Amino acid sequence: MSDSEDRRLKDRYSASCLKVQVRQRGFFKKNKPSFQATCLDLNRYGMALLSPRPLEPGTRLFMDFEGKYISESQVCARVVECRPFQAGYRVSVQFSYYLNKKGYSRTVDNALSRIEGFYNRLAS
Repeated sequence: MSDSEDRRLKDRYSASCLKVQVRQRGFFKKNKPSFQATCLDLNRYGMALLSPRPLEPGTRLFMDFEGKYISESQVCARVVECRPFQAGYRVSVQFSYYLNKKGYSRTVDNALSRIEGFYNRLAS
């Protein structure tokens, strides 16, 4: 088991049909250009992406999710790990809403819980 698997709070569910638009959060509200990534797996606390470009650990992101019955925007996350994978990079991220009490959002928690539940049912 890798370190990232050891840190997981819950199992992740395959979600390769979930498309993710990723934007790096810049300084002074200037975000870098966005790019399309594919979700490899997820739970309500984090996800793994297949990204066309590498992202440094600690990089802060905004992500928009689009899939069947799913549309969620402006989900904040930070990069935990990045390594070469297939034709791109496997980027592991943690969602920011639960990392500190100040940033907690029940709305984001509920939205990610619904997305997690959807892919959990597909896996069953």
